[in-house]
Amino acid sequence: MDNLTHSLVGALLGQAGLKRKTGLAMPALIIGANLPDVDAACFFWLDGVEHLGFRRGITHGPPALVLLPLVLAGLLYGYDRWQAGRGKRPEGRLPVRFGWLYALAFLGCLTHPALDWLNVYGIRLLEPFSSQWFYGDTLFIIDVWLWALMGFATWFSLRREKRGDEWKRPARVAIAVALAYVGIQGFITQMSKMVAWDGPGRTMISNPVPLYSWQRQIVTTGQNWPEDWDEWKNVPFLVEEDRPLIDPSKRCIWRDFSDLRKQNSQLDAYLFWSRAPFLERAPDGSVLLRDARFYDPRARDRFTVALPDVKCEPIPPEPRQP
Repeated sequence: MDNLTHSLVGALLGQAGLKRKTGLAMPALIIGANLPDVDAACFFWLDGVEHLGFRRGITHGPPALVLLPLVLAGLLYGYDRWQAGRGKRPEGRLPVRFGWLYALAFLGCLTHPALDWLNVYGIRLLEPFSSQWFYGDTLFIIDVWLWALMGFATWFSLRREKRGDEWKRPARVAIAVALAYVGIQGFITQMSKMVAWDGPGRTMISNPVPLYSWQRQIVTTGQNWPEDWDEWKNVPFLVEEDRPLIDPSKRCIWRDFSDLRKQNSQLDAYLFWSRAPFLERAPDGSVLLRDARFYDPRARDRFTVALPDVKCEPIPPEPRQP
């Protein structure tokens, strides 16, 4: 999920009462909720789409979720001692307890992979022990409804606290509503997969739609789109009701990239990350490697690898069943 969502989760946990456990609890929760995304530093040394095969891995796995909060707690504790030594420690700050700092930073860190798992991008929850990707297919990476719910609840809770009123309840109610919302979205995902399932040989991905969170974009990893598309266009939650999202006439036969992956780090990283890869013909007749989860014909660079030396072989139409 986006970092605003992660931050709001940390803030809500604090406003639910956890910030009274120790001084600097809110920084521990909010920073902790974002801490696994330190892997974004990979943009400084990786080129092109190589970051796709690196992110949501080592800093999101069990060892990092234990060690990163420890580092954060140590820095916050040291910062408090530094302020105290210089006579600049705020008088209203609660006593800082290292144990609670670590516990809250650890809790914040745990919310991060839990949220990241909910979308179709995926996360390697077991790194470095296993590089398997896990997918929740429940929420789009940015969910404006969660923004509105958690943002309002955080503001309302802080406002009530400033007035001296009861301030924990709004945050606790918002957390319960958010969990119920996620549960409903998960149910919609499972129902859409059941309705759209096309039998053995095809993997169905239920892709949440930006803004319209109750809708799903069905992605199939088969070579061809189903011949009975006229029936598919009536599938509930399907966004593209009149045509396949990807033009079948532009798709190319899949090929064995084993040898080419050894020579092309971009290709290797992309195929390691990709969940629904397909080949599309470029205007010059060469091939573009795309992923159906993030297909956008207007943005070819972000989730695309160009293969200029590979020629497109069109997919022959599937014979219709009599």
